[in-house]
Amino acid sequence: MRQEIERAADEVVGRSLAEDIGLGDLTSRALFTPDDRCRAKVLLKEEGVVCGLAAFPIAFRLLDEGIEIETLVEDGERVSEVPQEIMRLSGYTRAILGAERVALNLLGRLSGVATLTRAFVSAVEGTGVSILDTRKTTPGLRVLEKYAVQVGGGVNHRLGLFDAVLVKDNHLRLAGGVKEAVRRLRGSVSLPLEVEADTLEQVEQALGLGVERILLDNMSPLDVATAVKLVAARAQLEVSGGVTLDNVRAYAETGVNAISIGALTHSARSLDISLEVLEP
Repeated sequence: MRQEIERAADEVVGRSLAEDIGLGDLTSRALFTPDDRCRAKVLLKEEGVVCGLAAFPIAFRLLDEGIEIETLVEDGERVSEVPQEIMRLSGYTRAILGAERVALNLLGRLSGVATLTRAFVSAVEGTGVSILDTRKTTPGLRVLEKYAVQVGGGVNHRLGLFDAVLVKDNHLRLAGGVKEAVRRLRGSVSLPLEVEADTLEQVEQALGLGVERILLDNMSPLDVATAVKLVAARAQLEVSGGVTLDNVRAYAETGVNAISIGALTHSARSLDISLEVLEP
């Protein structure tokens, strides 16, 4: 996973710099010479979980290989006293100003995902329930956002369509229902099967077919509790749909194994992080 994260960060930062700088930073090129240097500090201005410190320097080093960067916190560290200095930089002025926005965008985004994930994980503490992410990620940022979920204490459900089998409602409609979908899959794949169930009837069908994992989709906590009793630990149970910080504890206390939450990545708000140049 570490190599995938590094590769993804290199690709994302490279594309983002090309998008932002284009043929050149017109303002900085006009104001400063290639030899001008400066120092700067990075400030976290609101409470949250820091994430993306390894990816942050890539933008600056692509423009200035010799830039000096000192990291004052670690990924996964929750900062509560703000504003707090989390990094210091020293290098060529054009490079620092040119990479500033790309680096801050990425650091703020990943920190936001980690912070929201940590809030959900804290909300179910003591229940033994895992908080999972989904494929509802920002295009091009999936690997990095899923890393941020890990930093926040969550668990990656699946990276994509290629590493797990999950039969969702549209699959069921087109395949002719739970029984036919499971029959086809048993004959072609060796991975454990997970089937989405919108009703208790579908839960019974999946259970009768020996499905290893059942996704309880958009069910109330009461219906989920009923499904837990019905399944009686004969399959892993996952809840998804309509889960918020206000009700996640109620779902967790039903006895399910996991809760998947698309909001971890599709609704996380970027943390407020800024870069301030220091006086010469």
